[in-house]
Order: sequence, then C-alpha cells, then structure tokens
Amino acid sequence: MHLLLVEDDDMLGEAVCDGARQSGWSIDRVGNASAARIALIDHSYAAVLLDLGLPGGESGLTVLRSMRSRYDPTPVLILTARDQLSERIHGLDAGADDYLVKPFQFDELWARVRSVIRRSQGRVIPVFSRGDVAVDRSRRVVTKAGVDVPLSAHEYRTLLALLERPGHVVTRDQLQDVVYGTASVVESNTIAVFIHQLRRKLGDDLIRTVHGHGYVVDQPPP
Repeated sequence: MHLLLVEDDDMLGEAVCDGARQSGWSIDRVGNASAARIALIDHSYAAVLLDLGLPGGESGLTVLRSMRSRYDPTPVLILTARDQLSERIHGLDAGADDYLVKPFQFDELWARVRSVIRRSQGRVIPVFSRGDVAVDRSRRVVTKAGVDVPLSAHEYRTLLALLERPGHVVTRDQLQDVVYGTASVVESNTIAVFIHQLRRKLGDDLIRTVHGHGYVVDQPPP
C-alpha cells in the first residue's frame, strides 16, 4: 500500500520513510501544503501521515480541510508535537481519523496506520461529473460521453480544481498554485493554455471565463 507523509523535518521525515519501507509500505514525502495538494490530486494513497506545523503559511489543518471539502475520504493520521487537548479536538473535528503526538514509537505508528486503513475500508471516492464529462478520482480517469479522454497531469489538476468548486470562480493564481505549487514561477498565459486544451478535449461549454477574475464550472441546473 502507498502512503503520503507530509512532514518538513528532514530527519524525522527520512526516519519515517525508512521505517515505512522496512515495514513493507511504499511512501512519498512532501514538505509543505502546496506539494501535498498536488500529490493528493496526482496519486491515490491508502493513508496520509500529516504534520500540522508546515512552512509557507499554510498548516496541516489547511490540507486536511481541503481534502474533506472535496469529499476525499483518504484516512488521515495527524503526527504533531502539539499535545494540547484543544489541538487534538481541532484536528479530529477537521476530519482526521487519528492523532499521534511526537515523539512516538514506530510500532505504535504502524499499528495506527493499519487501524485507520481498516476503518476506512468501504469508503467511496466520489465521481465528479458535469453533463457528459466525468472524473473518476480513484482511477484518475476522465471520460466524455463514456469515452476515456487522455489529459496531461497539468490539465487534470486544472480540471479537478475547477470541478471541486462548482459555481465558484477560481482565479488564475489559485489554479497556478494547484497545478505547480506556490514556489513556482510560470509564464502568465500557461493556465489559459490548459483551459484551451480542456475546452478542446471536453467541450467549450464546460468551463466559463469570468473576465478579470478567473474561470468557473457552473453548478448544474436543479
């Protein structure tokens, strides 16, 4: 099974990754919220190990709330040095499945990982759809009228960012953050190119331009 570790401390991160591989897990590691969002779009994970104190102005709770707001049911185990009761309550209320305070024993960590995965079995990852366009997030497959439509990784991230916020305008800067991460510098027309490609592949009426603001996938009619 494949895990995602969101941890900016290199020493602890490497130790957790080494322990995961020795225990038979495959694992990816990222060090900030922006990279975590991209990883969660691009890959399907059995569980996320999430530190709360991340660099860049966005906490682990931001990642967690973003996951749950788009109905991502991947189990999340918070790993943090914050041991106050109020912090644990905030994490659990935000949608965490379990909470482990640093420092911890690896035997307990892997036992808790196995536990949250067992409890998550049977959860369904939703399919996003608008008209005849559907996105199966569990398989990373996009279809139009039932036919698979190949998208690049950047096109897929752009589409998912819009479908996750139906009826809400998503700015170019917000899309750039989702597609490339906050630290990247890209050409100013790059997002417009991805929107053009998505319209060409999926239909002109799927994504609407709100001039001076951004792009939106409209809510379906009642």
